[in-house]
Amino acid sequence: MGSLRNPIGPLPSSIYWRRRAVAAMLIALLALLIAWVVTSGGGKGNMDDSRPNGSGPAHSITPGPASSGPAISQQPGGRDDSDDSGAGGGSGSGADAGSDGTADGGSGTDAGSGSGSASGGGSEGQQVPAGSSIPDCTSSALQLTLRTKLNYSPGENPKFELIAKNTSSSACKADFGPKSAVVTVTEAGGDDDEVWSSKDCPRNAGSVLLEVPAGATIVHTVEWDRKKSAPKCATPPAGAAGAGTYLVEAKSPGEPVQRASFVLAKD
Repeated sequence: MGSLRNPIGPLPSSIYWRRRAVAAMLIALLALLIAWVVTSGGGKGNMDDSRPNGSGPAHSITPGPASSGPAISQQPGGRDDSDDSGAGGGSGSGADAGSDGTADGGSGTDAGSGSGSASGGGSEGQQVPAGSSIPDCTSSALQLTLRTKLNYSPGENPKFELIAKNTSSSACKADFGPKSAVVTVTEAGGDDDEVWSSKDCPRNAGSVLLEVPAGATIVHTVEWDRKKSAPKCATPPAGAAGAGTYLVEAKSPGEPVQRASFVLAKD
């Protein structure tokens, strides 16, 4: 212990005390450095090993302010959708209009009891007096067609539409009287014997003159009460026409015979 307090050596004691102080400082610095290394290394190990990579909480991303400007409606490439929609709308409307027109024509064939203007594109002809200055329609200018429903329910009277179209450039008149525009009904599959004819014994046997305007179409409707008839007002067979399929034909002077068929349904 005495040598620690009083250094022994050839040099003065102050030199030995300085050496001891320097050594103590080096030891203290070394201890501090070791402590810092251990502390920092352990903290890093805890931080790295406490959880696997990527398991930390995700950083929240704050959205930016919403744009107040209009949204971009044009697709890449500079193509304008308004042109496409316009073309689609036009083609769609055309297809619809075409299908509607076809449906109207079909329903006209099935619905002979409808008005001429609604079902066939024509109107009921206007009757003119016998002394009218309107010229008679020629066979070359007048086109006659026949139309009726396909099926008639029990108790429903069949109706036959005589449709006349004037193909000339001037108005003319045509006779649709029962003895001029003759409508005849026969039973299909039979002996072609007449069941009913408009000329057999009509209540009004006179002429029915109708004006057909230039380039226009008119419709004249003949209704059958299902009763049988006989030529020259002879006594017809008893009873009304029964259920079944029938043929109807229309014949006008100078015009070809027009034919159609229909069915009288069972009760």
